[in-house]
Amino acid sequence: MRSLVIARREIAAAFETPAGWVVLALFPAVSAAFFFVLGPFFAIGEASLRGFFGNMPWLLAIVAPALTMRSWAEERRAGTDELLLTWPFRVRELVWGKFLGAWAVLALALAATAGVPITVALLGDLDAGPVLGGYLGTLLSGGASLAVGLFFSACTRSQIVAWLISVCLLMLLNLIGAAATAAAVPPALGRLLLALDLQTHFHAIARGVADLRSMLHYAGVALIALCACGLLVERRRFA
Repeated sequence: MRSLVIARREIAAAFETPAGWVVLALFPAVSAAFFFVLGPFFAIGEASLRGFFGNMPWLLAIVAPALTMRSWAEERRAGTDELLLTWPFRVRELVWGKFLGAWAVLALALAATAGVPITVALLGDLDAGPVLGGYLGTLLSGGASLAVGLFFSACTRSQIVAWLISVCLLMLLNLIGAAATAAAVPPALGRLLLALDLQTHFHAIARGVADLRSMLHYAGVALIALCACGLLVERRRFA
């Protein structure tokens, strides 16, 4: 599969810059600090990772764009996108390759947090179902967030601009569910806002239940963002 060639290129490129190493080091450190130090874990006295995974949608809204901001923006800034588009690859293979490469780096960063559930399991009787659901939800939510970041990276030459726009949109998509409970919001609109809210779907999966609707929602968001990214790159290819 030729997309894997691009994915390997992206993984190698991620660790040739400080960004990849910073994400791999800070993501587990920050998530653990929020859970053990700033969170109420020890005050509650319960062997649960609810607070740990509760922070994930917000961390992903910051980390995912950091992993993708250079993917297309740096190619355009350096002028290597023209060379990349002359390779014997279809645009969809380039887009999927970049996506899979970023997803693999995120998965490595997530794997580095394994010390958190291990520590909690040593302190008490930890239920494995919500743990597995939380990690699955993080991977799926992370995949959708990465796809959004890739699209905005393809929209600009500036990595910072790509990161900022992606973070703002992902934060919004994690907050719109809160507006659904407002008294001024019609019930139909409230249901729509809840259906679009990324955080709502994350918690549905993190409960330890394989919520098919939420999984399909993340897949749909990722597919729409990647298709839009592919169309943008394709248009630039023939411009």
